[in-house]
Amino acid sequence: MTHAADPTRTVTPREPVRVQRIAAAHGGGRKYQVIDAIRRGDPVEPVVHEALQREEAVLEVRGFCLWYGRSQALHSISMRVPRGRVTAMIGPSGCGKSTLLRAVNRLNDLIEGVRVEGAMLLNGSPIYAHQVDVIDLRKRMGMVFQKPNPFPMSIFENVVYPLRIDGESRRGVLREACERSLRAAAIWDEVKDRLNESALGLSGGQQQRLCIARAVVADPEVLLLDEPCSALDPIATIKIEELIHEISQRYTVLIVTHNMQQAARVSDYTALMYLGRLVEYGPTADIFQNPRLPETEDYVTGRFG
Repeated sequence: MTHAADPTRTVTPREPVRVQRIAAAHGGGRKYQVIDAIRRGDPVEPVVHEALQREEAVLEVRGFCLWYGRSQALHSISMRVPRGRVTAMIGPSGCGKSTLLRAVNRLNDLIEGVRVEGAMLLNGSPIYAHQVDVIDLRKRMGMVFQKPNPFPMSIFENVVYPLRIDGESRRGVLREACERSLRAAAIWDEVKDRLNESALGLSGGQQQRLCIARAVVADPEVLLLDEPCSALDPIATIKIEELIHEISQRYTVLIVTHNMQQAARVSDYTALMYLGRLVEYGPTADIFQNPRLPETEDYVTGRFG
């Protein structure tokens, strides 16, 4: 894998299309200036709402591109993820939102033939600089995947595992961290008398909350959630959404979701992506109630995508 070390580099191979909001009738439907430009392969300048400029960023993405071999999956993505907020990434399947999320903690490094250009900064520190220790980088983030992935060990050992691999062995410290994290994940009362039992005996929703507890035990700088409710039933989904709201009081959350209602319920900011490009990014209320592009309006209301 190759990557650029310059954290200020932005890739703009051609003059981007500057878009305006238009809803002209075209063959009985809406004309999509941005989507049509993306489908042609033209670079576009995303619509980024002014509110984001007033937020302090915990994560900055600058002109980030990613290729799987010869196939380009991300095209010059630039966006700021606000500190202490929940930011949702939405878009059709295959639009690059999970690829971008996984790029933040460099999970794509594990895929043969991947290369990147541009930069990402976590609290001002480059993520893709050559000198970055990827293991140390991932300790600064928590990651929760689509399907719960508890380890085949006790509930207690699942939660404290990140601390153990970092060298912590003091039993009192581990017990305190375990309880704190399970409480933060709203599952302490359900498992406090079962800490020595296998985590595999928990329900799917409980397993996912356990994975969130494991992800926050080391106080990450950002919590990454990749469609964390896609494998859960509606009741478990509600609990996870309530949990996201609670943990957002302490952590910055970046979530990928295919569920428009979920994005509207849990996030402060929403970014719409399409075919590896950022289309519109702004406060969730504006994206869902007063978007600036007809593409965004039609996507969030189910008329497109």
